[in-house]
Amino acid sequence: MKFLSYAYRFASNFVFLALVYYSLNSMDKYNQRAIVAIMVLVYCAMRAASALRSFYFFQRIERLETEARRLQVAAGEGQTANSQRRLIVTEVSGLRHAGEMKSYIDLLFLALIVLLCVSKLVSD
Repeated sequence: MKFLSYAYRFASNFVFLALVYYSLNSMDKYNQRAIVAIMVLVYCAMRAASALRSFYFFQRIERLETEARRLQVAAGEGQTANSQRRLIVTEVSGLRHAGEMKSYIDLLFLALIVLLCVSKLVSD
């Protein structure tokens, strides 16, 4: 299921890249192309800020994971409580890693879109 989510994220970002490429190439007038490119750049900047903010959030989750593991060892409660907590921490760690990978995919495509828009703004 995790790989399906990666594939979906890749496909949706690729479709967005293709739409931007097609729309910028289909416009004849420079003014129209510049307006669309600037609007796409603003959108990409907002999405990039959101992705970078999510990395800060993932860093906080990682700190909570290490703290939970430390407390788990220090608490020394029953075996069933330990295994349940260990399972929860492992699951949260997997979800955090998957979220980071999705953010990396988003940032890769956003960088490609920014390069495309800048190249269309610079060229005639």
